[in-house]
Amino acid sequence: MEALPARARVYLVGVTLLGLCCLLPLPGVPRPGVLSSLPDPRVPWWPVVLLAALYAGCERLARSRLVAGPHPGGAFHPVLLAGAFLLPPTAAALVALPGALLLPVEHGPRLARRLWRTGRLVVAVWAASLVHLKTGGRDAVAHCDMPGALATAGVAVLAFCLVLTLLDGGVLVPAPGGLPRSRPVAAWWRLFLGSLAPLTVHGLAGLMMALLWRSPYGPVAALLVLLPMGVSWWAFAQYHRERAAHQATIRALVQAVDIKDGYTRGHSERVGRASMLIARELGMDDDRVETLRFAGILHDVGKLGVPTRLLTKNGPLTPEERRVIELHPEYGHEMVRGISFLGEARAAVLHHHERLDGTGYPYGLAGGQIPESARVVAVADAFDAMTSTRSYSRARPVPVALEELERCAGTHFDPRMVKALVTAIGRTGWHPAVTADEPRRTAVPGPAGHVTGRPGARR
Repeated sequence: MEALPARARVYLVGVTLLGLCCLLPLPGVPRPGVLSSLPDPRVPWWPVVLLAALYAGCERLARSRLVAGPHPGGAFHPVLLAGAFLLPPTAAALVALPGALLLPVEHGPRLARRLWRTGRLVVAVWAASLVHLKTGGRDAVAHCDMPGALATAGVAVLAFCLVLTLLDGGVLVPAPGGLPRSRPVAAWWRLFLGSLAPLTVHGLAGLMMALLWRSPYGPVAALLVLLPMGVSWWAFAQYHRERAAHQATIRALVQAVDIKDGYTRGHSERVGRASMLIARELGMDDDRVETLRFAGILHDVGKLGVPTRLLTKNGPLTPEERRVIELHPEYGHEMVRGISFLGEARAAVLHHHERLDGTGYPYGLAGGQIPESARVVAVADAFDAMTSTRSYSRARPVPVALEELERCAGTHFDPRMVKALVTAIGRTGWHPAVTADEPRRTAVPGPAGHVTGRPGARR
């Protein structure tokens, strides 16, 4: 908890207290263990215990079997939503409690993450159950009234999604690299829309569990819904393993470049970040944004084939030395062309030093002949080169670098990409991450005025 900023600690305590309040019974609402909104039939605690154990057990199994990549959080939300459709709000909230509170946390601060995970789930399930109860969903499930059950379940799932994303949005806004402060509503809306589709599917599965539970076949039939859920989780786990393998491949290549040229350590990650800013500003879809991030990260991988003495040389290069360095895009393309998941990122690796006027390298392409991905990475690469201190140049302030990009737009760089980067940085700012073992790059102010010659000449 001590490692968290004061604002984050206050927010975390607030969500935790809200979760505790949700565990108190509402006046006029049946207490935990009652499966109906009708006055009498009381049912023992076993439905709450069974659903809670089921949720915790499934999540534990998922985490133990997911060897590579992050745990697909929310894989077993249908169990929670089934509880929301079957139980009063307080009892439904209790279903989430053991699994969220007791499951291990991979990264610190562990106590804060555990409390946050528990608070958000308890509040979201409580809200979904309350909305379902108030809209008459409990009676619709009890009488297997499908139109009514679907409508009320849809409203409850919407409430569940709204609460989760609002809480997530609240914790991300003050965090570095979280939702942009200047456009929090738009960023939250993207988060909400991205969560709504999978939660709708989870809601349908939860409703199926609830209907089977209340059918003559009972809870045993309801548990059969876990079979397709398990298959879905397995497919999702395979997807995460594949993504983890992709990330490991890229990380290994970038680390090799950083070891070879320590003075530009972190450059690849920053170019990837700037490429993402441009892609998002241009309205590209998420998959393409991710591909362009890969392109930015890997654009200099060909430097592994360039002698280190040339990369770190002080002073100007000879024509022969420059020709050797200008081979690095082709070296890089040879290294990554067999990695199929990179897609158009491979073209960016090969062509990111081409110029719009045809005077770039390695092939002298001009205008629309240059792949769009390469035009994005070219601007991101030049921007970071100008705002970083190298062995052969001093860092320039961000406004000076952006001004230089605008001056070279139409000759060196695509004006659309330059405008997108200028707009994005003007809105969100530019905060390059600098690790403790990196050389100081951005602390040295650059000269005023325009830069002569090629921006970031030895990129």
